[in-house]
Amino acid sequence: MSGALGPAPRHFLDLWPLTGVELRALLDAAKARKAARVGLPKARPDIDRPLDGRLLAMIFEKPSTRTRASFDVAMRQLGGVSAVYNATDLQLGRGETVEDTARVLSRFVDAVMLRANSHDMVLDFAAAADVPVINGLTDKSHPCQILADLMTFEEKVGPVAGARLAWVGDGNNVCASFIHAAPKLGYELTIAAPMKYAPPEADIARARAEGAVIVVTDDPADAVKGADAVIADTWVSMGDLDKDERLATLEPYRVDAALMARAARHAIFLHCLPAHRGEEVTADVIDGPQSAVFDEAENRLHAQKAVLLWCLGAVGGA
Repeated sequence: MSGALGPAPRHFLDLWPLTGVELRALLDAAKARKAARVGLPKARPDIDRPLDGRLLAMIFEKPSTRTRASFDVAMRQLGGVSAVYNATDLQLGRGETVEDTARVLSRFVDAVMLRANSHDMVLDFAAAADVPVINGLTDKSHPCQILADLMTFEEKVGPVAGARLAWVGDGNNVCASFIHAAPKLGYELTIAAPMKYAPPEADIARARAEGAVIVVTDDPADAVKGADAVIADTWVSMGDLDKDERLATLEPYRVDAALMARAARHAIFLHCLPAHRGEEVTADVIDGPQSAVFDEAENRLHAQKAVLLWCLGAVGGA
């Protein structure tokens, strides 16, 4: 039966509603899960199997490598199982309402992860669902990615509180989630982006109102000076129709060795992948000694485990 009469489900849709304590609990849980698996074969479940008997539905409107693999493996290692659906495989792709799809799936599964085109679609799905809903990526934010990024930063550099992170390029959904997390965890964020592709002003204003230090500039050299991490992402995302204009406008924001050299000597380079070498980053940076992109990709698994446990009540921090 539906859980509509029980407690409201604990959704993971954006970082805004979370407190700094909750975000820290998620990061600490991810680190603990990673540490507990040292030396274990990848297919062996975690010793405690905390999600034994639980089922996660994953719905994809967009292609995925890291999100799909990390959530699938996360559920297996936590003792549960997952079921994968492309949106076109469901009646959702033929006109069934988002709300009806959410109500039906709530009868079959314990949680739903959505990788969607529209953020509003995920919000509507969550409003109708009786089980936790996780934002696996939308056009507005990518909160799961940021947990993995911050986890990687703390592994490689140190505590993120008081650190300075520099974002270079398109002020996209990943950049937005870095903005959302800044007031929660106390890092300074400098964003270098052309005006046309600057991050949403509403996000910046809200983060500043919550106490974050957010600096926006169109000068990448100034943005990365002394930074503890330099972060980039692809310039053309799925669904963007202005590829040529984007490539031309964003070319001065390419992260190359000269730009990276302006960051702190201990700085790391982060990129959520997939990357386009020669566009937003040069090969000598992403494949160089300061790059942490593959550790970052691996940490998606451990971050996803923390999110699943938080949504299903096994990680606290309220």
